Amino acid sequence: MKNQKEPEVAVGIVSGEQIRFTLNGPYAVQGTEFTGAQSVEISGEKILWNGNMYDELLFEPLVPAASFSLSDVTIGVNFHWERKETQTFLGTLRLITDGGKVLAINRLPVEKYLESVISSEMSATSSLELLKAHAVISRSWLLAQMDKSRKTKGEKPAFVCNGNEILKWYDREDHDLFDVCADDHCQRYQGITKETSPHVAQAVGATRGKILADSMGEICDARFSKCCGGAVEEFQYCWEDAPKSYLKALVDAEHGELPDLTVEANAQEWIRRSPEAFCNTNDKRVLSQVLNDYDQETSDFYRWHVAYTQEQLSTLVAKKLGIDFGEIIDLVPMERGKSGRLCKLKIVGTKRTLAIGKELEIRRALSENHLYSSAFVVDKYDYRDGIPQQFELTGAGWGHGVGLCQIGAAVMGERGYGYDRILLHYYPGAEIKQIYR
Repeated sequence: MKNQKEPEVAVGIVSGEQIRFTLNGPYAVQGTEFTGAQSVEISGEKILWNGNMYDELLFEPLVPAASFSLSDVTIGVNFHWERKETQTFLGTLRLITDGGKVLAINRLPVEKYLESVISSEMSATSSLELLKAHAVISRSWLLAQMDKSRKTKGEKPAFVCNGNEILKWYDREDHDLFDVCADDHCQRYQGITKETSPHVAQAVGATRGKILADSMGEICDARFSKCCGGAVEEFQYCWEDAPKSYLKALVDAEHGELPDLTVEANAQEWIRRSPEAFCNTNDKRVLSQVLNDYDQETSDFYRWHVAYTQEQLSTLVAKKLGIDFGEIIDLVPMERGKSGRLCKLKIVGTKRTLAIGKELEIRRALSENHLYSSAFVVDKYDYRDGIPQQFELTGAGWGHGVGLCQIGAAVMGERGYGYDRILLHYYPGAEIKQIYR
């Protein structure tokens, strides 16, 4: 793991039957220089560009500052802030065909990629220690995923289905043609659309080549989410049943013990109150360090409430799962992780009963976009012939809750904790190592 050269990363940006883009500087394609507005489209199994057909196209920058702008890039896919933007990127642009569409892939050095990720994920006003911590975990996660991709290419372990339950987890097994995508599914990457602040560049530079390693010396799969809700979750409750020694359940506080939230009564009590935690804050200045423009459209995420009528819920579940449950009689917790997040939920209907999981599948099934988290309890009201007409979900946190809690880490940074203390709070037993300079 030592003395590596800085690697490059291939990022899947956007796909479509047609892609419009602008070369903002000189790029070479098969030895010929091009600049300005361009358009490609799918034609059969080929890419049509400038009247010619290609299996793939590679646009290579002729000067380091050359960039390209892609139109209609979707950000926040399937989340409530989903929208299209024109985004600009440094590095190489590769265009290939994929499932009847053209796919745009950006290839660039890892450290330049990280500058964009940190600028996209975090505010430039964030504390330097928070930015350093995020640089280390973003680098660790990326390199761990790239290594995993090489070892497990073509494997699709993320689906278990039988007559009584459907368990899915969403990691990155669908990314066979590139290393990571540009959206929240992996790490939010917006190229140089958001200008890299000197603060972010300083944090990335100060931690260049530094990663988290586990007790065996392997790069940590350093997961993170917006807000853990006061309780950090373990890996296996959200993804495959492969516990990570450094992704442990813990209370998001300097002191205190986490109750056993796998016990339903304890989870009910925990979620319905608002315990002290690093991430239990309403300080707008601190929140602005983590929540960028459209993220700030979201509020009340430490504890939140969602209400549905019977018609709304039954229609939503049928739409999202493709199964007609009839009227919904109950939503029954079957298994919770150690943060209280549901990893298995039984949906009881007048026509069908089915258990679903894991956490993201539950969040997808019960919202037009995504519930903030699967750490929720259910109250039912207004019964008619034994069937509730109103449902209220009370929940905790925003995201899967595994690893670093971004809002908790922001609070820790404001309280004077160094980036190493922040990292070792959220990744107990890990070690910070430098693998290239």
